[in-house]
Amino acid sequence: MSYFEIGKIVNTQGLKGEVRVMPMTDDPKRFEKLKTIEIFLKNASKTYEIETVRYHKQFVLLKFKGISDINDVEYLKNGIIKIPQEMALPLVEDEYYIRDIYGLKVVTDKGEDLGQVHDIIFTGANDVYVIRKENEKDLLIPAIKQCILNIDIESKIMTINLLEGLR
Repeated sequence: MSYFEIGKIVNTQGLKGEVRVMPMTDDPKRFEKLKTIEIFLKNASKTYEIETVRYHKQFVLLKFKGISDINDVEYLKNGIIKIPQEMALPLVEDEYYIRDIYGLKVVTDKGEDLGQVHDIIFTGANDVYVIRKENEKDLLIPAIKQCILNIDIESKIMTINLLEGLR
């Protein structure tokens, strides 16, 4: 089964068994739409039923059914929250799952091979793709319409307009 990572448990919250989650999703409110989640720790996973969802600063606070004590969730720290792919939020046109962007081959509109998407930097305004090619300096390409001309997930190719000053 294919899964999407939607958060990481970074700590406990209070004494009544809540966990503090750093969301790894564009829409943290998506936790409200879930009845269950799967938490992956080391090589094991376990499904938990969500009782309540709250928010505090940049965190999502989750409480699971049947758990009412901090000692019952302490071991979940650093657990990765995943959902099955079929529970992922649907995409609209020109939207892509972040996981599909990593590793794409990047070429200019003139056919020059620039390398592959190695990393994504999440800024407030727009994402920035880190393009890496062996023995060359990384390129930082803003994920804006003026730069990103086409993303073909099937062919694993991103075509860009390399604006002046980006090299």
